Amino acid sequence: MKSAVETLNPTRVRLTVEVPFEELKDSLDAAYKKINQQVTVKGFRKGKIPARVIDQRFGRGAVLEEAVNDALPKFYTEAVNEADLNPLGQPDVDITELKDGELLAFTAEVDIRPAIEIPDYSGIEVTVDAIEVSDEDVEKSVEQLRGRFASTKDVERAAQDGDVVTIDLEAKVDGEVLEDGVAQDVSYTIGSGELLEGIDEAVKGLEAGGEATFTSQLKGGSAEGKDAEVTVKVAKVSARELPELDDEFAGMASEFDTLEELKADSRKRLENMKQYDQATQAQERVLEKLLELVEVPIPEKLLADEVQTRKHNLEHHQLGQMGLSIEKYLEIQGKTVEEFDAETAEQAIKGIKTQFVLDELVNKEKLNVNQEELTEHLMRRAASSGMSPDQFAQAVVEGGQVPMLVGEVARGKALAAVVEVAKVTDTNGEVVDLSDDEDEVEQAAETVENVVEADGETAADEAK
Repeated sequence: MKSAVETLNPTRVRLTVEVPFEELKDSLDAAYKKINQQVTVKGFRKGKIPARVIDQRFGRGAVLEEAVNDALPKFYTEAVNEADLNPLGQPDVDITELKDGELLAFTAEVDIRPAIEIPDYSGIEVTVDAIEVSDEDVEKSVEQLRGRFASTKDVERAAQDGDVVTIDLEAKVDGEVLEDGVAQDVSYTIGSGELLEGIDEAVKGLEAGGEATFTSQLKGGSAEGKDAEVTVKVAKVSARELPELDDEFAGMASEFDTLEELKADSRKRLENMKQYDQATQAQERVLEKLLELVEVPIPEKLLADEVQTRKHNLEHHQLGQMGLSIEKYLEIQGKTVEEFDAETAEQAIKGIKTQFVLDELVNKEKLNVNQEELTEHLMRRAASSGMSPDQFAQAVVEGGQVPMLVGEVARGKALAAVVEVAKVTDTNGEVVDLSDDEDEVEQAAETVENVVEADGETAADEAK
């Protein structure tokens, strides 16, 4: 076999392959054997029909077609390996010559990973938010905890902000009561914003037995998006009673004996959360700076596939779970179709570029993924998917996605390596040291996933 490579552009090549006919022998034998099992000829046992009879009865062309279809993937792969290419997706194959007994020639055009030069990235500098937890932050956290231990008590007065009311609802559109527009004994906290727009103003000031009518746009159901006339009747008004903020509350709501210990723990937890957010912010900003340093040509077909993947996942997974159409989503976001398409393309380009650059860094720095790192990543992935680690691991193995998970961890290690040599300072001018963070690699892997992935496997992953 002879092969040659022609570079069409930085992300696409054409392979020209010539195969001497004798190298098709195994595929020809396999073709005769397959046809033998599929046909019957009077006077011959199944599977024992001579080749010359098959040629006479069914045509040599049918045999050649079967043989070529069998041989092409093997010779294409050999040509790819010989040229040391990294193809993306399936090739466009064109058989240019087929001479029985002499030669098979074909071309294969395919997108490839572009050659990327990673420049010196040690001079990257970024600024992140300082870790600051105020007394007000702590008080708010404790108040939220206090609210979870609140009780309710029926009151004989007009409803006000923060009260819990038991209500009946009836929605009409064009004067007709909707089949799915009636609800009874609904518990609602005034001011929570969890029901219809306008309901807070309608129920405030009403006592048990009172009712009011207001107009609101329906968020779901058979008349979603339409304006409805909603009648609300208050059956009961209950006031929320918060526990006293003292040592007794601390003992009831936590493992601490005093309120001061509870507040100190709340402060520590808030600091840890802000530290995590600060590390994520540093990773995101270092990644942005790194991408600015590298010129990456993007394969057109890969980009089109990635944009389609992101649109499909948004429409059929994320929005589908929320019961929203893409049209309604764009209306809520205040975006035109053109703006949405441009934004999706921009995100897709960034995702592909991130994947290419970090994969090149993995190769350049010779980064490996050990079993412990892979297991930790699998555990986090399982938790985010709502599956047990065993179930998730089984699904990954059966789906052949282990290399994809290894790639995710490796990219996390690559980004973590860049962050370690970058200069990170906070808004107070203090140097931020992220090198002691035990979860740095896994957090970096998650940061990369948020950029690279389109709610699942990327087009670049699928193209491998």
